[in-house]
Amino acid sequence: MTKTPSKNASDLPAGQMPNPLAAMASMGAGGPLGEYMTDAVQRTILFWDVLRQRSDQYYAQKEKAVPHVLSFDAELVLDARTFERPANYLMVRVKPPHGVVIDPKKRPFVVVDPRAGHGPGIGGFKADSELGMAMRAGHPSYFVGFTPDPMPGQTIEDIMRAEVAFLEKVIELHPDAEGKPCVIGNCQAGWAVMMVAAIRPDLFGPIIIPGSPLSYWAGVEGENPMRYTGGVLGGSWLTALTSDLGAGKFNGGYLVENFEKQNPSNTYWTKNYDLWSKVDGEGARFLEFEKWWGGHVNLNAEEIQWIVDELFVGNRLATAEILTSDGARIDLRNIRSPIVCFCSKGDNITPPQQALGWIVDLYAKDDDIRACGQTIVYAVHESIGHLGIFVGGGIARKEHQEFATNIDLIDVLPPGLYEAVMTAKTADVANPDRVTGDWIVRFEPRTLDDVRAIVQPSPENERRFAAAKRVSEINLGMYRTLFQPFVRAFINEQTSEWLQKLNPAELPYQIFSERNPLMQQLAQLAEQVRGQRQPVSPDNPLAQWQPIVSDAIIAALDGYRDLRDSSMEQIFLAIYSSPLLQTLVGLGAPDKHPRPHPGLEPARVKFIQQRIAELKARVAEGGPREAAIRSLVYIGTAGPGWMSARSTSCA
Repeated sequence: MTKTPSKNASDLPAGQMPNPLAAMASMGAGGPLGEYMTDAVQRTILFWDVLRQRSDQYYAQKEKAVPHVLSFDAELVLDARTFERPANYLMVRVKPPHGVVIDPKKRPFVVVDPRAGHGPGIGGFKADSELGMAMRAGHPSYFVGFTPDPMPGQTIEDIMRAEVAFLEKVIELHPDAEGKPCVIGNCQAGWAVMMVAAIRPDLFGPIIIPGSPLSYWAGVEGENPMRYTGGVLGGSWLTALTSDLGAGKFNGGYLVENFEKQNPSNTYWTKNYDLWSKVDGEGARFLEFEKWWGGHVNLNAEEIQWIVDELFVGNRLATAEILTSDGARIDLRNIRSPIVCFCSKGDNITPPQQALGWIVDLYAKDDDIRACGQTIVYAVHESIGHLGIFVGGGIARKEHQEFATNIDLIDVLPPGLYEAVMTAKTADVANPDRVTGDWIVRFEPRTLDDVRAIVQPSPENERRFAAAKRVSEINLGMYRTLFQPFVRAFINEQTSEWLQKLNPAELPYQIFSERNPLMQQLAQLAEQVRGQRQPVSPDNPLAQWQPIVSDAIIAALDGYRDLRDSSMEQIFLAIYSSPLLQTLVGLGAPDKHPRPHPGLEPARVKFIQQRIAELKARVAEGGPREAAIRSLVYIGTAGPGWMSARSTSCA
């Protein structure tokens, strides 16, 4: 019997790597253990190769002048970097995909992406997206994105001015449109859009703000732990320190890291395990998402400090306390366009309390909303997570499609508070020929009590966060006086660059990139493995144990998360519930409101009463047209809600 000589690395052609499968076979490995180990080694090599591809993709994106993840072609309309007060924002016109017809008379849609650590494009990430649904409904569409680095000296007000110029240009380009632009502000872009609308309400049609935080102290005890972070860390001094370590820039990777810490089991295990366990078919989806998730952007120190002090810690937007540099007050009650707040109970970044709390902060009575001429619509999803609000295909085909196709109905809803209730289309629906999708939406009148039941406002909660705000101001002042000069003296561009490379959000890309000599042969090795792939059989006992072990790891990490969150909440409550601390920081008597509530101000109450009297005095004015409209309004308020225009001939 002739023995076949074994192959070792020296016998292989030049440049060819030894195959671990052949090495295991030469060792005589067999049975269930050998089969599983062969598959596991192969999957590990392929897993590393996907991480290598992710790193290559990451650096390829960084080399682009304007990296984005839009899946649609677009052409530049305005570049705010060329403005008198430059900002790193751009507006593009999105070209409809093949077969989609745009009606030039329909109101344009403008999607604004969040600058919260990631690059732009999530609003048009795929065909089933906000931009995709708007174009399918026939609307001209525009997208507002940004470059990775801010302009020198750029401020939040510069961004607001840029967005004003963008909307003025859109209105100029569509003089025959049936209405002003519908603006969608995703997540952090939501509060920016609302601020612009409060200053320039004449530029806006309906405003849709999915997953957008506007009331930052709101939440429910035992849930929403992210809101305690600032207080436990002592306030915004850490933001100033991080910006100083970045030589005047704040690395968006830190914001991404904060999001990831909310779900450690997914960050440290599930995401990678899902890729490793299904690496033969999961790589493309993983890389598609990581192209956006890993595309970090920077903010100026002034920008992030303003955001943290005025919004996250200060919570001043919902109480009309923010003033612009020219003295204009940002009061969300000045907005005259319908506002659609879309949030979810499964969102641990922007829970419903933070998305809707501003309503009960600003308004004391239901008549106040009507007297201000505001129309507010809210929709609460039962389970979708924060990212799913923007990227979920099911959400796009349901909520975003319904908002887009019924935007003109939303625009003519009478002032008041409504909930968007969506029901599945059934065989017995009235006028089935008018229903083009799978859902029917109706807008049911609601009261402030309905919103309060969701938000659950608490004076005790406000006093705690007001105390945390005062502590933050004290600590920030101490840092700027005692430590900031020394930190800035030791930090330069080179040290800042090295600190950025060591950032946990950046380091994995460097480790698995081809810049690492150990990774240079990985692609070739992975190709050899694919040519001799031997997946484990489903009935292998070790393969059946694999998900059990994974579930145990997930349970352990979830247990750590729950313990961490409950401990952080207890620490926050123990510190900031102290009457002594609240007195020391100057909050005053316990029965005194720790922050202003504009809806309760005497001057505002008097204004509302005068406004109601004016509206009642004009009820009898007008001719047949006004009488017909009032009749329709009267009929609509008697029923369960205003039905979708696609399912009924009139409201």
